[in-house]
Amino acid sequence: MAGDAVTLHIPGPDGERAVRISSPSRVLWPGPGITKLELTEYLVAVGAAFVAANGGRPVSLERFPEGVDGERFFSKNPPRGVPEWMRDVTVAYPSGRRHPQLVIDEPAGAVWAAQMNTVVFHPWASRAEATDLPDQLRVDLDPQPGTGFAQAVPAALAMRDLLSEVGLTGYVKTSGNRGIHVFAPIEPEHEFLDVRHAVIALARELERRMPDAVTTAWWKEERGERIFLDFNQANRDRTMAGAYSPRPLPDATVSCPLDWDELESTDPAEHTIRTVPARLAERGDPWADMHAAPGRIDTLLEWWQRDLDDGLPELPFPPDFPKMPGEPTRVQPSRARRGDADD
Repeated sequence: MAGDAVTLHIPGPDGERAVRISSPSRVLWPGPGITKLELTEYLVAVGAAFVAANGGRPVSLERFPEGVDGERFFSKNPPRGVPEWMRDVTVAYPSGRRHPQLVIDEPAGAVWAAQMNTVVFHPWASRAEATDLPDQLRVDLDPQPGTGFAQAVPAALAMRDLLSEVGLTGYVKTSGNRGIHVFAPIEPEHEFLDVRHAVIALARELERRMPDAVTTAWWKEERGERIFLDFNQANRDRTMAGAYSPRPLPDATVSCPLDWDELESTDPAEHTIRTVPARLAERGDPWADMHAAPGRIDTLLEWWQRDLDDGLPELPFPPDFPKMPGEPTRVQPSRARRGDADD
């Protein structure tokens, strides 16, 4: 019904924005009974930290018109009806195509996206002013079957120490599920492929030090019960849930930034739409100073070249990418051994 709506008045850098929320009582998370209005109120409550982490970047919107148990789709082009006070930026994709993506510059922008049924926000690793040059090095620590968050914690701590060895400062957050995301701010001076190679070099070094705990194996059949260091999340147009972004999981968990000293004792299931605002108010934002002193990836690129010289090849790209120089065959190893591969 047209009358079933509320208007939120949201402060911002250019004054107050009025954002109309239709169907505010629609339940998005059936388990805890979290409604569309509660989602928008959450985004207002964490707005400053959310924008600091995700704002000023191209962002893809993961939208759930029927709630998290229903169909989902990604919006990369800005949805229809974007307010005039929101902006977009044109980005290039691995296919060579170019088109605009939305940029969120203030909390009202995130609330408007939630009005359009966005649950998960996927920001790029680069900023709108230089979309080809990432200013974040990102690694997704992805638990494989037989492992979970507890097994990812030692790997994340070891990665923090390894980043420190090469002059980078690591920041950590829960994925909102079983995994852990480690970010490091970097100078925006290298293209995505170089940053991907830096991530591979980092992951391979950690794999040498923790061979029974982590793996860079792209094919699932080769990973075993280890934490997969997902280097392909560093590619152009590859994103993960942003800091403070909700996740479409039964308990409405949030991808929550942490201080390193709480990683070993935290339970990712505790960080939800209903708990994170109070946590943020009490503890502050662990990522507030992330970009105060960005580092450089020179040493990691030297490691990448060293590994190439030692005979370690390029690693596979995602299946929707064009064939890349030096890339190995995109064939599951067990199929290749059977001789029925068709690259």
